[in-house]
Amino acid sequence: MKKNNLQKGNYIYGRNSVIEALMQGARRINKILISKNVQNDNKINEIIELAKNNGIIFQFIPKERFADFNDFNHQGVIASVSPVEYTDFYEFLNTKKDGYSKLVILDGVEDTHNLGAIIRTAACAGFDAIIIPSRRNAQVNATVEKTSAGAINHIPLIQVNSLSSTIDKLKDNNYWIIAADAHGKDNYFDIDYTGMNFAIIMGGEETGVSKNNLSKSDFVVKIPMLRNFNSLNVSNAASVIIYEALRQDIKHSV
Repeated sequence: MKKNNLQKGNYIYGRNSVIEALMQGARRINKILISKNVQNDNKINEIIELAKNNGIIFQFIPKERFADFNDFNHQGVIASVSPVEYTDFYEFLNTKKDGYSKLVILDGVEDTHNLGAIIRTAACAGFDAIIIPSRRNAQVNATVEKTSAGAINHIPLIQVNSLSSTIDKLKDNNYWIIAADAHGKDNYFDIDYTGMNFAIIMGGEETGVSKNNLSKSDFVVKIPMLRNFNSLNVSNAASVIIYEALRQDIKHSV
């Protein structure tokens, strides 16, 4: 095992993360490695039981074998997993479920913790998919897996080569495009998110949504900032807007 493999997203590490993966996405787990010095830990025993129930191989190894992973809070357990399978964009459009569809588009989000947190929020709020570009954006790795806390197994991830052409195709399929920007015309809560297909674009930590994608948007919304701050962290901002859409949807359906 090499640390650079972990960076590519081939492993899930940490007791809670492995337990969550076993409970929600066990089909992706190939093998679990457990340090011999934590055999009697209650959570390790839970991992062993779940692994047995799912027919997954587990192996106790000397703690020295974990040396390559010392930069990560592995807590003596690492699960080898198959890579996340991305959903094809056109297949998603063709098989979209009945009712209105809600998407998140990430435009240059580079921090893997932010990507994982946004995946978790979107999955918890019942969104239908997350679209990320294949370049200039964080990709799924072990940190994203851990931060999403298993949510990555519950929402389709769509990887595309061109956000610009993807947005055009969404518009052709009756999606409204809503971009978040600190200089937006409307407050995020002034938009009616009900009764329509829509995609929310969240921009990168430093650059925000690209000018080209802003120009393609039907609405550009802002989160009001009191005091001398320009914006929230992108994952926090995404949570605010995503849950406003959910709030409106719940209120509308009552």
